[in-house]
Amino acid sequence: MTIYEWWPSKGALALDGYFTAMELALAVPDTGDIRADPTTQLRSFVGVLRDTPAGRVIAELIGQAQVDPDLAAVHRERYSGPRRELAVTALRRAQERGQVRRDVDPEVVVDQLWGACYHRLLLPDQPLTDEFADALVAHLFDGVR
Repeated sequence: MTIYEWWPSKGALALDGYFTAMELALAVPDTGDIRADPTTQLRSFVGVLRDTPAGRVIAELIGQAQVDPDLAAVHRERYSGPRRELAVTALRRAQERGQVRRDVDPEVVVDQLWGACYHRLLLPDQPLTDEFADALVAHLFDGVR
């Protein structure tokens, strides 16, 4: 009974457990290699979504967050907000190193890369594969003509 004193809902508790269990697997590397770092992170993320029960858990939590404002707030504050900030910060450092154009919006890049993975998780018409993660980075950094 006292567990709910710390979390506003069951979904918020589940999200906190998910994040704690997955935090290391979902780390954003910053070795200075602008192609290798997002590729490494996306492959790890895809592996978590595809190969562990956590993929189904986060899909269900995202769905529940659409109707549970407490869960949505916890998701934003504890999971998606901090993770987004890590990725945006890494991209801004890449801009400072001259690896990414200054006029590129890091927020949009994050949506392009990680949003595509969430899309395939939530609408499983296409598989989540390492090759997909590699192609996302390649298409983004090489551009499409």
